[in-house]
Amino acid sequence: MEWSQFYITDSSLNKALRQQYLSLPQGPFCQVTYIWIDGSGEGLRNKTRTMESEPKSVADLPEWTFDGSSTGQSEGHNSDMLLIPVRMFRDPFLLDPNKLVLCEVLKHTREPAESNHRNKCNKVMEKVKGLQPWFGMEQEYTLLGVDGHPYGWPRLGFPKPQGLYYCSVGADRAFGRDIVDCHYKACLYAGIKITGTNAEVMPSQWEYQVGPCEGIEVADHLWMSRFVLHRVCEDFGVVATLDPKPMVGDWNGAGCHINAH
Repeated sequence: MEWSQFYITDSSLNKALRQQYLSLPQGPFCQVTYIWIDGSGEGLRNKTRTMESEPKSVADLPEWTFDGSSTGQSEGHNSDMLLIPVRMFRDPFLLDPNKLVLCEVLKHTREPAESNHRNKCNKVMEKVKGLQPWFGMEQEYTLLGVDGHPYGWPRLGFPKPQGLYYCSVGADRAFGRDIVDCHYKACLYAGIKITGTNAEVMPSQWEYQVGPCEGIEVADHLWMSRFVLHRVCEDFGVVATLDPKPMVGDWNGAGCHINAH
């Protein structure tokens, strides 16, 4: 018996019952979810707080803290890390007036955490903003079951060879389109500058595009689009991996391509 058979994922829970609670009025209050990149430089973490009114901009959002010893960003003897809000989006999961907020991470000394590459990048982008650099990013990803097996692939053996799947349509070649469509709509609702999507070369592999954006904005929108992707997949009980080579052998890899102007 596989270990995944012992897992009860969010997709197994009663969504109608969940909706009963999500539709309750919340008065003047607003739920704000702070999102940051952990010590791996790849993983995303989040926690939510209540605010007494809807924030209109990042300037309305207070700094917050978290335990960096649990995210690979500090040692246990002095583990407080600071969350500094840098960009705000609408929340496609809890809906208006609730918000998703991307944050930079600072140490208790207010120096950037080692995994906070945005801080240095933003300083460079500020120096060249007069040139109005534009970027677009193409994010490829692969859908997996919670057991790590590619979503939609046969339990034993492999699907048909590559060639059928790129920009494909059909139940025998496009695996996970519901997730892709939900991610797309959620990004549009959030205000993320997503511009398209398509099935990729390997079955269960997909791509979406973010941009064009100016300067640091493209990175902020890309990271929030990744959070939304993981969050949508959580509801479906599926995992999205950005692994550059999720399957060994003659199977297409995945990456994030950058177009600059």
